[in-house]
Amino acid sequence: MLSTLQKRLFAPVDISSIVVFRFFFGVILLWEVRRYFMYGWIDRYWVEPVVHFKYFGFEWLDPWPGVWMHRHMAVLGVLAIFIALGIFYRISTVLFALGFSFIFLLEQGRYLNHFYLVTLLSWIMVFIPAHRSASFDAWLRPSLACELAPAWALWLLRLQIGIAYFFGGVAKLNADWLSGAPARVLMAERADYGRLGPILNHEVSLWVITYGGLLLDLTVVPLLLWRRTRLPAFILAVCFHLMNATIFTIGIFPWFMMAATLLFFDPDWPRGRIFRSIDEQAPGQPYRPASPRIQRVALALLGAHAAFQLTFPLRHNLYPGNVNWTEEGHRFSWHMILRRKTATATFLVSDPDSGETWMVDPDVQLQEWHWRKMATTPDMALQYAKFLASEKRKEGHARVEVRAHINASLNGRPMQPLIDPTIDLAAQPRTLMPAPWIVPLETPLPDSHVLWKRSGEETDGGQ
Repeated sequence: MLSTLQKRLFAPVDISSIVVFRFFFGVILLWEVRRYFMYGWIDRYWVEPVVHFKYFGFEWLDPWPGVWMHRHMAVLGVLAIFIALGIFYRISTVLFALGFSFIFLLEQGRYLNHFYLVTLLSWIMVFIPAHRSASFDAWLRPSLACELAPAWALWLLRLQIGIAYFFGGVAKLNADWLSGAPARVLMAERADYGRLGPILNHEVSLWVITYGGLLLDLTVVPLLLWRRTRLPAFILAVCFHLMNATIFTIGIFPWFMMAATLLFFDPDWPRGRIFRSIDEQAPGQPYRPASPRIQRVALALLGAHAAFQLTFPLRHNLYPGNVNWTEEGHRFSWHMILRRKTATATFLVSDPDSGETWMVDPDVQLQEWHWRKMATTPDMALQYAKFLASEKRKEGHARVEVRAHINASLNGRPMQPLIDPTIDLAAQPRTLMPAPWIVPLETPLPDSHVLWKRSGEETDGGQ
């Protein structure tokens, strides 16, 4: 069985669809870099904040000082152009993967699923020979040119895109989503979208958004893999992403996914449309598979990557409580547009030796986007408490205690405490274990958030 899999993964396939993806990858990431310069996001997210919330294990990472963050992003833009055109591809992909990973890991409050996906794909692109056709590298070095690539390169890209789709659906298999609560809250915030607002808030639209999104996420990959349903599935996926691009502010994600979904067509689909047929190409090198030993090593690495990507998004099941409330295991799991959380927060900092107490309003110290994310994410609240304690120690207070008074609402529920206000967060360790100081979610959804009649109850009016 393994030998058969190895043979299939290292069989040659047309490289043209991989090359098209390489081009779209570079162009879309260049667009994203441009947006950060255009809207002043570099200063807003990495230069101006007084505190940065770090991912566990990456607390040692800090932004470049001042103008160097701008230069870092400018270099990423240049590297994106190089990737699109296949210029110094290998070194460009390595530098881009390192540079983008650095940006991604700097600020936990800026976690975005599509940034995580781009980070993963950036590293995958390092190992894929996407520069062997229609590239400056192949033009400058004819000995590099080849119109075929190992099948594993295409299937690895498909796997990563398919995981994002599938686990986006798996994450929707929860009581809140199935009741329609997230769709109802999110669409209510868009009631002023002109003529589109009432349509989005109609009961039928909420039903379509809730169950249509769930079914598409769960089934689009197998439908794309089956030739008979591939084109209809692609059209549905495009319509889905265009709707998301219209309704939600999610940047490059819809356009990136539309481009990536083209990978599920036959690998030679661009022939005759973008590329000439292989027979008409300038002579290139014949396809040479790797040695059996390298193939076995590569197969083991591919298996390890696939196993990790298929299990890691499920780790939230190891934590108690509702993951959309506790946020434990929420990131890196493709939980997309699943909840709407709001919160109010104040922190009480005290010196038990002197008896002094200070009340801190984070909305005064932090930017709005920063404190709102912190207030709804317990791990970030813990980091902020430790930051406040360290600031007081710098002022000469040897012992400092910090308690958080945070009330939050999930998907339209009434407010309830998110963190136990009696716990000194400054003394709590930051670990990957469940946090005992998170107050369990006990408030039920309001009846008005149920999408349809249940047990004889009336739904709300519809518009």
